[in-house]
Amino acid sequence: MKLNLNNADNLPIFRQVALALQQKILVGELQPGERLPVETVLASDNSIHRSTVREAIRSLEQLGLVRREPGKRKLFVSAPDTQELSRRLITPMVMNGVTFEEIWEAISALDPAAAEAAARRRTLDDLKALEDNIAQTRAALGDPDKLVRLDIEFHELIAIAAGNRVIQALRLPISDLFYPSFQAVMSGLNASERLLTAHEKILQAIKWGDADEAREWMAKHLNDFRKGYELASLDMSDPAALPPAKVKD
Repeated sequence: MKLNLNNADNLPIFRQVALALQQKILVGELQPGERLPVETVLASDNSIHRSTVREAIRSLEQLGLVRREPGKRKLFVSAPDTQELSRRLITPMVMNGVTFEEIWEAISALDPAAAEAAARRRTLDDLKALEDNIAQTRAALGDPDKLVRLDIEFHELIAIAAGNRVIQALRLPISDLFYPSFQAVMSGLNASERLLTAHEKILQAIKWGDADEAREWMAKHLNDFRKGYELASLDMSDPAALPPAKVKD
């Protein structure tokens, strides 16, 4: 397989190889499940060292675009796992000092749009999952830790019901970074009833297909969180931290 490489380019050759292969995958010249030439063939076809090809393949594996069969040298094109890739955003955001204010602003833009889209596209399975979540929330009003997990699940279910893969991918790292701050609010304030009411109103609007009402109630719900954050004497300008390990019920 001949690749378009340029020795005069400022990019290292292994990066050029990786980008050339990535482009072939993105434009469909290489399809998921299709076998790639082995490293020695790629190296020979492009007059480069095998170690250069190996480094390029490694970077594509990290992106989820290439996989190896366990215990074998065969390389295959693969479709990256959206959840795994989107959650890789967490570490750079934390290391760059992203604040809870920034996270809240992102959620305030994303979640009302997700609720609006969910009201138009929700399926019976989406509604069932949301109803189950609210039933569990109603039963967990005295358990702040469980309420936090259920609230985050509720918002992720809304993103799924929106039928928009971009929203779903963006929501995952935001949820993980949002967890510690929301846990602090729920532990310090008796806001469980307000949370349940907001969720019920949002679900009702989604059931009825009322996009405007769904958006409006989602915005109210998020504004309530901000007020609760301030009432709990927490600083929105504090940097976000890596989320704690998730504990199963």
